[in-house]
Order: sequence, then structure tokens, then C-alpha cells
Amino acid sequence: MKAIKTLSVITIFLFFISCFGFSNEKDILNSNSEILENSINSNTKVAYFASGCFWCVEAIFESVRGVEEAVSGYAGGHTKNPTYESSNTGKTGHAETVAVYYNPEVVSFKTLVTVYFGSHNPTTVNGQHPDYGSQYRSIAFYSNNTEKQIIEDMIAKLNKEVYNGKVATEVKKIDTFYKAEEYHQDFEKRNPNQPYVKAVSIPRLNRFKAKFPELLKKEK
Repeated sequence: MKAIKTLSVITIFLFFISCFGFSNEKDILNSNSEILENSINSNTKVAYFASGCFWCVEAIFESVRGVEEAVSGYAGGHTKNPTYESSNTGKTGHAETVAVYYNPEVVSFKTLVTVYFGSHNPTTVNGQHPDYGSQYRSIAFYSNNTEKQIIEDMIAKLNKEVYNGKVATEVKKIDTFYKAEEYHQDFEKRNPNQPYVKAVSIPRLNRFKAKFPELLKKEK
């Protein structure tokens, strides 16, 4: 009887948690990259890239065929629950990062790495014009050794054939990805007339499209 009573108390407690929101969904998403990775569907994989303003990077990856979604956020630092304001101080260690959800049957991780290096200047230390600071640095994240090797092979190739050993991109294992504030999501798409978007984001996206037309989604 005592065991049944204990079980009932636990059941009621779990019911209250699920109904009244004592667990914070955002905290769950941010606390574990694997949970975030699996939040779209079981066939989707996720890759993480930082290369300057996440408004720009998100729009670029969302234009790629096989990419289902791109989410702006923060990664690569040492503090918990960074915000846009705190990351902009450069003291959190985080960089503006985009989580790229993709269908591996349509686009490979290697192709996403090609998109990444082909859409920014990887030789710039701590920034992408006109944004400078450690929060805008170049980081290619990996989740396993295979992804790490793909990134390192690409860097070696670029250093030898293009940049003469000057690639400054960090290669870092993804730990925790923190989703950015909601107003940052799809920012370029929702704010086409915002001055920064018009002057920086859209031109950067158009340069990418001109460079990789074969990778783009078909326009509806």
C-alpha cells in the first residue's frame, strides 16, 4: 500500500510539471545540443557554423537545397545562457552561430562545409566586415571525428591552394548551442528594409548565390 501511495504522489507531481510548465522548454533546448538536433524529425541532421553576423549566415544556409531550417544562436563560449547583449561584450566567449538542419540524403556535411568556407572570409581574425569582435569570429563546429576530418581537410586545401596558410577558422567540437532571442530568427527575411540587412546581409547572400547557383533551392 505504501508503494502504491508513493507511486501516486510521483505521478501527480509529474502531471503538474507537464501541465503547468515548471520545466522551461527553452532551457531544455539550450542545455543539450542532441535534444535540439532531434527537434525537427528523426531523419534530420544538424551542423553548426559561425562566420560573422548570424542574420547573414542563417539566410545563406536557408537558401541551400536540402537545408530544412537554420536557427540563429550562440556557441563556442564558456558562460551559460548568453544573450545578444552579453555576447556582444565579447566576454562570454560565444560566437554568433547558426544551427543548420539538413537532410543528408539531399545535401552532405561536406557540401555544407563548402558553403561555409565559400560564403565568408576565413582569414579574418575576430570578425567579418563590418562586424568585428570575438563574437563574430569564424568557427566550424564538429560533432564527431568524421566531421572534424572533413573540416580539417578543407582548411588544408584552402591554405594550400587559396589562402597561403592564412585560414583563421577555429575547429571546435560543439558543446551547447543556445538558441538566440526570437526576434533574431529569420531576421533578414522578415526585415528586408532594415538598413543593415539592405547594406550587408542581402549583398552577402547575393554574392553567395552567384557563386554557387547549383546548390540553391528552386524558387517558388
